[in-house]
Amino acid sequence: MKIISYNVNGIRSALNKGLLEWLRTENPDVLCLQELKAMEEQVDWTALKEMGYHIYLNPAQKKGYSGVGILSKMPADRVVCGMGIEQHDAEGRVIRADFAGLTVVSVYFPSGTSGAERQDVKYIFLADFRQWASTLVQERAAVLIAGDVNICHQEMDIHNPVSNKNSTGFLPEERAWVDAFLNAGWVDSFRALNPDLQQYSWWSFRANARANNKGWRIDYQFASQALRPRLKAAGLLQEATHSDHCPTVVEISAF
Repeated sequence: MKIISYNVNGIRSALNKGLLEWLRTENPDVLCLQELKAMEEQVDWTALKEMGYHIYLNPAQKKGYSGVGILSKMPADRVVCGMGIEQHDAEGRVIRADFAGLTVVSVYFPSGTSGAERQDVKYIFLADFRQWASTLVQERAAVLIAGDVNICHQEMDIHNPVSNKNSTGFLPEERAWVDAFLNAGWVDSFRALNPDLQQYSWWSFRANARANNKGWRIDYQFASQALRPRLKAAGLLQEATHSDHCPTVVEISAF
């Protein structure tokens, strides 16, 4: 089973940049999307449905903002939008889909880049999401959480850790959250299978950052302990250029 997660920075923009053709080549079984920036009725989903995808979306209440989705070749047994916390759910940040013995979550964490108020919102989200994920894994043992976490965990995950030590996304408190999340039993699939590989999943649009590979690894696929033995491969698909992010991919043995 091949699972791709992609912050598309606007689904309509990504479709205009050749996302469909790329998807036909990659042909994932499950596609997690973040930052849709569109309501369901604003997108023509026909081609994706013709490719065999069932489409499950959780847009933000605010138009042109946030939003997550899960597209899957197999129908979901159950879909849940949000965490049951209005502050976060209004922003369309979480969607969960159950497939037989596997649960997949597409998530878009707040960035905190627009100021102290949003950084505080990010910290609230981090605490709430950790608790929500802890409850979920007690209910559904095999869980994959895929999405844009907006945090670099280690120095090797960012092009210049020294100059970014006070930057949101690489703050000590944020990095400590990832430590605690992993210590609670979650597995960073990319780092678990590529312990020494220094690659990035996001580059600023400014200063030719992508061409110069001045990036950050802020996109993850976290596997629960029950899912860890099924992980076969994990990587970043850096050739995909429909967004300022690149997709993450994992392959797991089928359920």
